[in-house]
Amino acid sequence: MLPDYPFATPPAAGETFQVSPGIHWLRMPLPFALNHINLWLLEDDDGWVIVDTGFALDAVKECWQQVLARLATTACGGRISRIVVTHFHPDHLGLAAWLQELTGAPLLMTLGEYLTAHAVWHEVGGHGNQPMLTQFRAHGLDPERCAALERRSGGYNRGVPRIPTAYERLRAGDVLTIGRHRWQIRVGFGHSPEHAALYSADLGVLISGDMLLPKISTNISVFAVTPTADSLADFLLSIDAYRELPPETLVLPSHGLPFHGIENRVAALHAHHEERLLVLEEHCATPRSAAELLMALFPRDLDTHQTMFAMGEAIAHLNRLEHAGRLVRIEDDDGLVRFVRKPGAAQRAGKPAASR
Repeated sequence: MLPDYPFATPPAAGETFQVSPGIHWLRMPLPFALNHINLWLLEDDDGWVIVDTGFALDAVKECWQQVLARLATTACGGRISRIVVTHFHPDHLGLAAWLQELTGAPLLMTLGEYLTAHAVWHEVGGHGNQPMLTQFRAHGLDPERCAALERRSGGYNRGVPRIPTAYERLRAGDVLTIGRHRWQIRVGFGHSPEHAALYSADLGVLISGDMLLPKISTNISVFAVTPTADSLADFLLSIDAYRELPPETLVLPSHGLPFHGIENRVAALHAHHEERLLVLEEHCATPRSAAELLMALFPRDLDTHQTMFAMGEAIAHLNRLEHAGRLVRIEDDDGLVRFVRKPGAAQRAGKPAASR
């Protein structure tokens, strides 16, 4: 089934739109080039379940206050019974603590996402801006762009001013009963440590979070704490699992429009990433760093925020090629990491970096 978009117009900020029985769509602003996030309200027996919370902006808080006031006038009432967060990124977790304070609802997340949020927020255990800058310098990013990234230090905390200090753990395969419907937790990897999507066979609906987007490609990055991770393989294996869902499944993504056509979208993402891998492989006839390859992957001007994602994505694709035996990682005496297409294609300045 080719992608099909049953709802051509998203709801305005602060408004809701019903996309399936008991499922309501909200769209909130983001302060980036990707300027929106889709959030979801699910009708519960005696209230509502919120899925994802938005970035911590005053405008988003105002939207939520309008929505919550309107919910109080509905047949379900205004009670928020649970807050489910798909993953730790600030556009998803950002206002969870604030909404908890307003509503008293418990937070539900996977262990990997909850603990990573705390590690990133506190910049501990290899997480945070400084480890990222050390990683990017090793992969060839120039001092000017590193300095611009350093000036953005604290960006996660601005998007997530507070993290709830208690949560209920979600595990892969868990089933949440929300109103009259059952929702299975489907965990995916590659975009974040333990991303939770929600699938209702009753309704034929998948709330995919960032794991499956209709037009743009989900960011797949390698982080400083896991420098040799094969994040792209993890992601592609995760989305392959969606192929088992019925072709008529309605996918509710975090960005873009709801759509039908899982098989086609998964196939398109595989093709997109293989094309990117081939481009990098071609450019690595001689040793190249991730930073030297940014223009090959992203032939346009990148702002500082986009550079951060682009570097993570370039490293993820180079790691995939290394794991597949298509490139070799080399490291010079100054710690600069490059990749080359064939062993012996260029003299190594130092000993090979360890690879798994």
